Amino acid sequence: MDGDRQRLTLPEFRRSLGPGLLWAATAIGVSHLVQSTRAGATSGYGLTGVILAALLIKYPFFEFSPRYAAATGESLVDGYRRIGVWALWIYFFITIATAVIVASTIALFAGFLFLVVIGADPSAVVPAAGLLYAASGVLLWRGRFRMLDVSIKAILMTLAISTIVSAVVALPRADFSTLALWPALGSDGASLIFMLALAGWMPSAIDVSVWSSLWTLAKDRAQGGRTRVVTARADFLVGYLGTGGLAFAFVTLGAAMMYGSGRTFSPQGAVFSLQLADLYAETLGVWARSFVLIAALTTMLSTLLAVVDGFPRAIDRSVVVMRGAVGSPYAEPSSVYWWALVIIGVLVVVLLGAFGGTLTALVDFATTVSFLTAPILGYLNLRVVTGPYMPTEDRPGPAMLAYAYTGLALLTTFGVVFAIAGR
Repeated sequence: MDGDRQRLTLPEFRRSLGPGLLWAATAIGVSHLVQSTRAGATSGYGLTGVILAALLIKYPFFEFSPRYAAATGESLVDGYRRIGVWALWIYFFITIATAVIVASTIALFAGFLFLVVIGADPSAVVPAAGLLYAASGVLLWRGRFRMLDVSIKAILMTLAISTIVSAVVALPRADFSTLALWPALGSDGASLIFMLALAGWMPSAIDVSVWSSLWTLAKDRAQGGRTRVVTARADFLVGYLGTGGLAFAFVTLGAAMMYGSGRTFSPQGAVFSLQLADLYAETLGVWARSFVLIAALTTMLSTLLAVVDGFPRAIDRSVVVMRGAVGSPYAEPSSVYWWALVIIGVLVVVLLGAFGGTLTALVDFATTVSFLTAPILGYLNLRVVTGPYMPTEDRPGPAMLAYAYTGLALLTTFGVVFAIAGR
């Protein structure tokens, strides 16, 4: 029996709404603002099929996270430990290997856009990045999960409005003759490496799936009640659909304003975003530039806030489980959470200072790790929700299992192709 048949009530859904939006805030970052927009700029709507395929293929592995948390009252971290200590160590290694790099990249991007929006000198980007990270940490310290929940909802609302308005304004200029479900390769199409990178980070890396299970439990603790599986899945679906919709909105920004313009665009994400904003100003007027900048800034601020909480929360739970502690997943994060938050923040500033804000090689490393480990973590997520500790009535049904196994095969294929083509 599949837990899909549980009946969803609107009041219950409203109370539980939040973890799915937090996941969306994490996903709607560089993959959308830079990768999706660049896809539109280079190929018009020619990479629509790549983005759609990535969203469809990865869905089960992200959905299994809130499903498992709601069904068992445990996080995916606990589920990995039930599979075996080796599974937990794989996840922990991926988290440690990428945490500082990912946080640094997002803080740097957010800091640059913040300085541009307020009219300050962009050369002060490293202090601005550190300041935004610290501000996010203070917000979490003062308000814990409730403040995170409320802040993300407000930021995402601003992001959605500004992005949709920008896309709608640009839509009449879009050339839909480029629309394709099968991408073109070669001189007239995108490179294979770019398409793989686009798919690899769309909508996000699989390791982020753990965070939504932790946020589901944090939401339960904050509202003093257990979320049912059907509610947790509906909450996640809202976030996932919103993530997909905004991905295509950013494609429209690039396709309508950049594609066929004859300009050369910067490989640096922050500069690329400014070029997009400047094109809006040149074509539609100065008033339109502000919408793009607000969309870009809120995109990165929402991602930064989610990341500042997500990595420490995952590290904290991993350490607790590794120690063999029986503590309830509903308990407040331990001191490890705050130590991890501070240490990552310090390392972010050190890393940005040492590399002068140029993190290309490190970002490539983090991207590669996430890409190549996607099928491994996808398999672990599948094992968790089909294990003996998962209530029978909440396990995925035959259709979902077939869907997941197909996605797993495709993720593995993409990983192999990426490893070969990236040499």
